[in-house]
Amino acid sequence: MTLIDNLLVGFAVALQPSNLALAFVGCLVGTLIGVLPGLGPLATLAILLPITFHFPAESALIMLAGIYYGAQYGGSTTAILVNLPGESSAAVTCIDGHQMARQGRAGVALATAAYASFAAGTIATLIIATLSLPLSQLALMFGPADYFALMLFGLVGATALSSGSMMKSVGMVLVGILLGLVGLDINSGVQRYTFGLPPLMGGISFVALAIGLFGIADIMANLTKGPPSESAAAAKISSIWPSRSDVRAAWAPALRGTGIGALLGILPGGGALLSSFAAYAVEKKVSRHPERFGRGAIEGVAAPEAANNAGAQTSFIPMLTLGIPSNAIMAVMVGALMMQGISPGPQVMTTRPDLVWGLIASMWVGNVMLLVINLPLIGLWVRLLAIPHATLFPAILLFCCIGAYGVGNSTFDVMLAAGFGAFGFLLLRYGCPVAPLIMGFILGPMLEENFRRAMIIARGDLTIFAVRPISACFLLATLLLIASFVAPNIWRRRDEIFSED
Repeated sequence: MTLIDNLLVGFAVALQPSNLALAFVGCLVGTLIGVLPGLGPLATLAILLPITFHFPAESALIMLAGIYYGAQYGGSTTAILVNLPGESSAAVTCIDGHQMARQGRAGVALATAAYASFAAGTIATLIIATLSLPLSQLALMFGPADYFALMLFGLVGATALSSGSMMKSVGMVLVGILLGLVGLDINSGVQRYTFGLPPLMGGISFVALAIGLFGIADIMANLTKGPPSESAAAAKISSIWPSRSDVRAAWAPALRGTGIGALLGILPGGGALLSSFAAYAVEKKVSRHPERFGRGAIEGVAAPEAANNAGAQTSFIPMLTLGIPSNAIMAVMVGALMMQGISPGPQVMTTRPDLVWGLIASMWVGNVMLLVINLPLIGLWVRLLAIPHATLFPAILLFCCIGAYGVGNSTFDVMLAAGFGAFGFLLLRYGCPVAPLIMGFILGPMLEENFRRAMIIARGDLTIFAVRPISACFLLATLLLIASFVAPNIWRRRDEIFSED
């Protein structure tokens, strides 16, 4: 099938009334989550996972994807109006966006963010459609050794690019892999780390883990911060139409941001957050007037907003074509597919083209919906900031408990979610990144399975990883990635030793 044929299949799925409704719900919820500080898209996806079990796989993925890229749109609204990023990737937008609002140009800043996001989302959708088929055909050449090397590269990449201490990130990956090993061994049938508890024989519930680490832990962390400051007042909005000079100043940064976001979204550990920071740094570097940044430069709004939307959407490429999540949110998406009995990877492109191309087509539909949802309803989104945390958080906590119980009708899963919530809160308290843990939990069992298959094929000969070109390339890339982060620390320590002498 050609690209056009595949897109026609995709739009036939995406334009079904039920899928249009779910795409709209996803975009609406995503915008709401983006506007409200505290509960990001990762926690929301984890909480809503149990609901998706009752939908067809393509419908579930369409809704979850809408929440993810919808949150990127919504996060800019509060970042610009009240200098409070509703979503972490919108933190950079606060710098110049709120300054524009203080200068009476809030409408222009919001419109620039929306239009840049729409353009970036549209271009990113075309990139996904163009690259998905060739990459999936390439992935069919992968054997177990190649998949092992690819997953190892993904884990190391996610660890290297995560925020905070490198050692803490490595530790979190190892904890995630350990949790993924709980249950019956697939080959021998031996129980591993079940502590004699029958509910753990089938492994730790992904829904309970995700709801605990992201939903409940986030609520606990937000409660310790206390209520938000009452001094933040939303800026008044006048015109939302950028002038010609604004358009001339913004279009090139938006395109550069789209390119940066599209590239970083594909890489392990990439996505919206890394893309927005990188785009802002590049714009400040290439600008003829860098002193304008931080004082209301429209380029400082257009570039990061385009980048975070492009990065959010292209992060689907490795998940759809290779079955490898590039970040924690994509790991939740993989979990949603596994709940539906679908193993992500290149075979999905041929066995379920309606799912893959339906999702791709729905992204363009969702971008149009988000443009319509965001600009006319700006006043409504700002008023939602008045909802007190005392009302919001108990309702979310109740929803978490219902979701954890609903998948397996098990009170053990609710207790497990509560336990992981407390564990996740401690991790946040001590600065340990949670995203590498969820990556380790998803990829750990797949890593083990492919390693065993490779060893069976090679009869225990480890050189299979070196003689196969694909696995050798990924292992070399992994070593180079490790060296790029370890070497600067070694040289810095060496310089400190010599300076002391």
